[in-house]
Amino acid sequence: MAPKLSDTLSEDEVTAVKGELARPISGLAIDSRRVVPGNVYFALPGLRTDGALFIDEAVSRGAVAVISTVMPRTASSKVTFVQTADPRALVATVARRYFKSPDEELAVTGITGTNGKTTVAHLVRHLLGGEKPVGLLGTIAYDLGARTVPSFRTTPEAIDTFGMLAQMRDAGCENAVMEISSHGIDQQRVQGLGLKVAVYTNLTRDHLDYHASMDEYFEVKARIFTGELGRRPDKSVINLDDPYGAKLVARLDEKQSRLTYGESPEADVRATEIEYGFKNTKLTVIWPQGSRAIESPLIGRYNLSNLLAAVATVIASGRKPEDFLNRLNTFAGVAGRMERVEEGQPFNVLVDYAHTDDALRNALAMLKPVTPGRLLVVFGCGGDRDRAKRPMMVQAVQEHADFTFATADNPRREEQSQIFDDMKTGVTAPNRITWIEDRRQAISLALDMAEPGDSLLIAGKGHEPYQEFADTVVPFDDRLVARELIGIKQITTD
Repeated sequence: MAPKLSDTLSEDEVTAVKGELARPISGLAIDSRRVVPGNVYFALPGLRTDGALFIDEAVSRGAVAVISTVMPRTASSKVTFVQTADPRALVATVARRYFKSPDEELAVTGITGTNGKTTVAHLVRHLLGGEKPVGLLGTIAYDLGARTVPSFRTTPEAIDTFGMLAQMRDAGCENAVMEISSHGIDQQRVQGLGLKVAVYTNLTRDHLDYHASMDEYFEVKARIFTGELGRRPDKSVINLDDPYGAKLVARLDEKQSRLTYGESPEADVRATEIEYGFKNTKLTVIWPQGSRAIESPLIGRYNLSNLLAAVATVIASGRKPEDFLNRLNTFAGVAGRMERVEEGQPFNVLVDYAHTDDALRNALAMLKPVTPGRLLVVFGCGGDRDRAKRPMMVQAVQEHADFTFATADNPRREEQSQIFDDMKTGVTAPNRITWIEDRRQAISLALDMAEPGDSLLIAGKGHEPYQEFADTVVPFDDRLVARELIGIKQITTD
């Protein structure tokens, strides 16, 4: 039998109801263009428009129920109208119930922070892996157990989140790992989600076009851990090396279970005897019950933090380190995260998603000491995003790079010349930077400059296979472009 609207909400949870709650429903939608007959349409207020403007379209497409902040004066008897003061919170509640609370049958790990979410998520998934599939929701892809689909948003809307968790459950997954963005938290996409483990990586300047300040940005992240999203996680894993991480630890109730990680001697999971190499990192991991020397294919100090986060997370999930640490050697890395492009060239080419000043500084500080030659960088700043971080990104690059090719990232609706003007205010060494609007040309010129022993970092887009211009999206993958250009240049040279 088809589920009914009354199975997912009751009258005492909303302001008013006009029509039958016992109406059979076929699904949920927040986009009027995706409504099919039998759907419940949630008319959500948005940053650019209001879903209430599209109620008539949703009804014409077959919606049998509409949930919004307003109640129509006249309404068709074929449609149930529900009024609520907070439709975003309600959509998460209804979605969780509609998909039969998949988070109760899955051990869900949620990872939040400015940098490292994707690497930590993929590494945790790898370490948890075994006979049964481990689900994944993140920036690069959604692995639903029985199939993998491209990601369209780091943290999907609540309907998609609970729907995909249900697919993981039905595919036999016992564990699921997901990245949780500040937008996803603030827009209540994970409201009421039950987390077995919540992970905090770090907080650096980003998304201040959305959040009013770093303190507000932090407060949004903290909601996952404090119970403000409706439920507290069973366990919290927190980076003690990060100032906001220490602040978060102090914020938690003393009875809340937590595990800290970092290089700090006070961290529960920490590292000693660290040796950084260009192709691996050697260290001794210490945890409350023991220690062990390991080798990881992840390189650099910020990846050490990611590694410790993953180890602490898997320990918090109930696994013994002796049972999973050997799996670190078989981790293949993450697409677009310090990913090597190898086409037989006599210099190193790496593609990384670093798109904040802190991420760039960390990536370059890692590459500089292990590069015998020069460190070259291609990067840009995204349009329609925080303009104040643009000069900071340039300063971060010029601290470490021997030469930089500043270029387009995703300009979106902004003129590239305006983006460049903002970036130029951060220039500290004008003779070590050039400005090339065309990203392909910038990569080509950087490859022409590279010599044996050099390292070229192409930063900002990582795994993304596209470039955004105003209302147009065009195919563009830094990795494919670099491979193609290296091949062409090798043919020309030969």
